[in-house]
Amino acid sequence: MNTQTLGLTFRETMSGSFSLGETDPRRGAEKGKATPITMHATVTIEDLEEFKSNPEHAGNLGGHLDFSPFGMAIPATRGVFKLFSPVEDPLMKCMVYELAFIHEGQEYYFAGHKEVKDGPGFDLWTDTTTLFTTLHRGADKQGPIVGAGILSLGLPEFLKLISTLSAIGGHGVPENLASISTFGTFFLGKLWEQYGSTKFA
Repeated sequence: MNTQTLGLTFRETMSGSFSLGETDPRRGAEKGKATPITMHATVTIEDLEEFKSNPEHAGNLGGHLDFSPFGMAIPATRGVFKLFSPVEDPLMKCMVYELAFIHEGQEYYFAGHKEVKDGPGFDLWTDTTTLFTTLHRGADKQGPIVGAGILSLGLPEFLKLISTLSAIGGHGVPENLASISTFGTFFLGKLWEQYGSTKFA
């Protein structure tokens, strides 16, 4: 019996405007144009089949943050990635990106989500490339909000994300490519058909 576990990893970089002292991402993005923030994230999915079958579609998130008021290349101590996590609105699912880090001895928790809507008139590109974020003082997002903003993924960064997709545990090129294609279709849907499918055909 084949007990092989197939996984996948990729890197994603998102940048935007962020403001300390703000609690609403949209207001934080408007006020924080002079204080850009960048999230350099690495997503790792150890078991692709389990990831797809689990309703929360959870993986591991690592990486670091560049934010001039706190410093550059601030390493994450842990992180959470969830793909299409269900919410109360039946026409919406969220893509969750969360990183914990320490600055000057204080724990902080950077919580972001992409709002992916389902139905006519919704913009799939904007939904899957816009990250609404809040920064919490403490070990998780239950702590008080001390900052907020919006990060986005431009087309060059999106194409770079696709180029970093790498299978884990596959035996041979065909199996690895099949894993990447399966995830790409699941993760990006029509955007995968437009930008990624030919690269891994």
